[in-house]
Amino acid sequence: MEGKVLLGQYLIWLMLVLGQLHGCKSCNEKDRTALMDIKKYIVSVSEEELSDFVLTTWTNDKEDDCCFWEGLECNSTSGRVTQLFIDFSYCKPSSLLNLSLLHPFELEVRSLQLFSDSGYGLSGFFDDVEGYKSLKRLRNLETLDMSSNSFNNSIFPFLNAATSLTTLFLKSNKMSGSFPVKELRDLMNLELLDLSGNRFNGSIPVQELHARMGKLKALDLSGNEFSGSLELQAVTIFFLLLINIIVGICKLKNIQELDLSQNKLVGQFPSCLTSLTGLRVLDLSSNQLTGKVPSLVGNLKSLEYLSLFDNNFEGIFSLGWLANLSKLKVLKLCSKSNTLQLVSESFLKPKFQLTVITLSSCNLEKIPPFLQHQKDLRHLDLSGNIISGIFPSWVLANNTKLVDLRLQNNSLTSFKLPKSAHNLLSLNLSVNKFSHLFPDNFGWILPHLQYMNLAVNGFQGNLPSSLGNMKNMQYMDISHNSFYGKLPRSFVEGCYSLRYLKLSHNKLSGEIFSESANFSHIWMLSMDNNLFTGKVRQGLRNLTSLYILDISNNNLTGVIPGWIGELSLLYALLISNNSLEGELPVSLFNISTLELLDLSANSLSGGIPPHVNFIDGHELVLLLQDNNFSGVIPDTLLANVKVLDLRNNSLSGNIPKFINTENISMLLLRGNYLTGRIPPQLCGLSNLQILDLANNRLSGSIPSCLSNTSFGLGKEDTSYDYDHSGFSSFVDSLNVDLYFKSLLMLERYGGNYKSGYRTKIKFATKHRYDAYMGGNLNLLFGLDLSVNELSGEIPVELGGLMKLQSLNLSHNNLSGVIPNTFSGLKNVESLDLSFNILHGRIPPQLSYLNNLEVFKVSYNNLSGAIPHGRQFNTFDTQSYLGNPFLCGQPTNTSCNNNVLQEQPDNEVEADESLIDMVSFYWSFAAAYVTILLGILASLSFDSPWSRLWFYMVYAFIHKAKNLFSS
Repeated sequence: MEGKVLLGQYLIWLMLVLGQLHGCKSCNEKDRTALMDIKKYIVSVSEEELSDFVLTTWTNDKEDDCCFWEGLECNSTSGRVTQLFIDFSYCKPSSLLNLSLLHPFELEVRSLQLFSDSGYGLSGFFDDVEGYKSLKRLRNLETLDMSSNSFNNSIFPFLNAATSLTTLFLKSNKMSGSFPVKELRDLMNLELLDLSGNRFNGSIPVQELHARMGKLKALDLSGNEFSGSLELQAVTIFFLLLINIIVGICKLKNIQELDLSQNKLVGQFPSCLTSLTGLRVLDLSSNQLTGKVPSLVGNLKSLEYLSLFDNNFEGIFSLGWLANLSKLKVLKLCSKSNTLQLVSESFLKPKFQLTVITLSSCNLEKIPPFLQHQKDLRHLDLSGNIISGIFPSWVLANNTKLVDLRLQNNSLTSFKLPKSAHNLLSLNLSVNKFSHLFPDNFGWILPHLQYMNLAVNGFQGNLPSSLGNMKNMQYMDISHNSFYGKLPRSFVEGCYSLRYLKLSHNKLSGEIFSESANFSHIWMLSMDNNLFTGKVRQGLRNLTSLYILDISNNNLTGVIPGWIGELSLLYALLISNNSLEGELPVSLFNISTLELLDLSANSLSGGIPPHVNFIDGHELVLLLQDNNFSGVIPDTLLANVKVLDLRNNSLSGNIPKFINTENISMLLLRGNYLTGRIPPQLCGLSNLQILDLANNRLSGSIPSCLSNTSFGLGKEDTSYDYDHSGFSSFVDSLNVDLYFKSLLMLERYGGNYKSGYRTKIKFATKHRYDAYMGGNLNLLFGLDLSVNELSGEIPVELGGLMKLQSLNLSHNNLSGVIPNTFSGLKNVESLDLSFNILHGRIPPQLSYLNNLEVFKVSYNNLSGAIPHGRQFNTFDTQSYLGNPFLCGQPTNTSCNNNVLQEQPDNEVEADESLIDMVSFYWSFAAAYVTILLGILASLSFDSPWSRLWFYMVYAFIHKAKNLFSS
């Protein structure tokens, strides 16, 4: 009987399950049709070459249940779509979404995410039928996420109609202006609002915010420009405004999360925030807040996340004030003012167990004692302090869950590991004062490391073989130490997960991967500035994932192998400052991704191959200077090149009439054997920043059309950036669990570790040969035509080169006068016209060049008074040597009536008193010959001094014979 009862219960249960399964309907056909219409529309507004990647799981297959399509969730009973996630990353810029496509989902959809991670995405909405009321049709819509698109303020009228919304994400768009409380006035049910990462500014209308959005639980305004006027007369008004802003926010009694970080807020810490007893997250970091942090912060009993770092707080902050915050999980403190003093009493035993603590740049001289009571840390950052002594291995021993430890930029001197292995994933000890041997057991104690930075220390000795035990290592930087010897085989074969390896500036030796390395996934390999020798071996050939390869500044010999062209993903190849020979492999120009090729300072020879195989739109920095290249420069070399450096080679012939020059910004041909005239085609280099043709044999006149180049006529900056930091080798997410539960933030505690190569260009300015790189290179504009055979007058049009900072026309045969138009060189810092045959006066208008630091007109034929005042009062006599008819300071020649007076510009050429240089040279030669003949004639007479002369000559000859005979 009992068995029958159990069987009956089982049958009833089975019938219920089958009934439930029967009630779970598949995708609604109306929704399927609507979804395919959406896909069709998105394909129509996507880039043509990317359209095949749009919503690939959404198909017309009738047997395919659309509820299982990517980005969808359905109601298990009705089969209607309740959540819709659409990726607009492939859309063309300025694409609009037709909101009427969403109307079929008006009854069921509760969550709508219109996402993009391309930096473009959607920029607006339209609906030809419903207009601004379109989203009102989605009557049950609660969550709307439109993050990371290109939306501007035009969407606010559409959003204001979605009155059912409780959650609105608008982060990382292109919205600006004041806080949109009026534009969103009907969204009375909002609980979560994220406006971060936009360009909102001005004040926050707190009274209306409190009145209309009083239900807010989480508000994120980080990464905007909220601030007030900093003008002196508005300071008082601004501080009152700031107080009203904060006090108004303090009226939001339901608020649990408040993020105002990365704005421009000033003033003191708002004490009224301590009345928000339900506050769980408070982030005021990266503002300009001043004063002391009130002890009342300790009253926020619900606080889990407190971040006040990167402000100007000062005075004493006692960590004891936080001792009773039993729920605190994340604490981030520091101050830009360097006057914040953290106090942690040795007896302090706080109730909280932190998972994250950041006390960077807090002037800590020792590790806070309260950390000895923390047993649950995941992330610890004490960087940028003055902590000295021994590495705190006890932190690892006490916190077995610790994954990220940052102690960089301190003064630690001794590195000792714990006795047992640890699961640490990230370790940064760079820029300390370690100077001893590296621990042999490093790889055994920390086998799980993914990120390791030991750069800029004094570690010595061989790299330990235990490094090969770190199978998960992705980022390793041990540059700027004193490691020596060969790379351990266990390391080369065992660290097969490496993406980024930087060994630069050590004393490592041996051949570079004579055998195949097991770095098949490596993106960046930097081995420069070591003592590596031998040829470029085949071991590099299998590193097919390489983006950046830097083996410059070593002792490498042999030729550049042609198989390097097989590394098809190379972005930057640097092999400069070695002893490589042979010709330049043509295969290097077949790497379509290459943007930086530096083969400078070797012994490469032969001709330069024509540059013909790069794809359109590709831009290359080509550095071939300081080699032995010969022959002519190909006409096609500038196609798709933005920096071309061929200085100090043996190139000959004329400067070619380059083809496709629209990309070039720096053309450097100094120190070759180029002849002929400067071709007028160079005037078409519309993006030119630096033109260096010095130390050649160029002749003819200077083309006046050079003023048409981009460093002339006050044209706008072309914004060429030579900072090659686009490649990122990183461990930006350590795949750790969220360290606290947030309504808004899905934050991970990681870092984006970029590795870039910035183009370094040397250019002579102010009589120094300086190196410019990165942002400084973008600001440099220079023209150097010195040490050639140029003749004729200086074109007056060159005075229109308003952005030019350095102009060097010295050591030529230029004649005429210095153009008055040179007063238009407002940014010039160095002007060198020396060693020419210029005449006339120095234009007094040049004294208005306020940036001029170096001025050279020596060894010309100039006359008249030297301008005085401003910058000209700083130039010494070296600037004017070889111009005997110049007068005034700093020369000792007075400009009185008995000295040549200045002539009007239109009479200078007719002045007969100017020196005839040809007659001057003949007179000098005649005087020299006359004196020599006089000396010889006097020696022909018998006199005591002539006998002494011949005796000295005889004695010298006698000693020389004895010296050579011995």
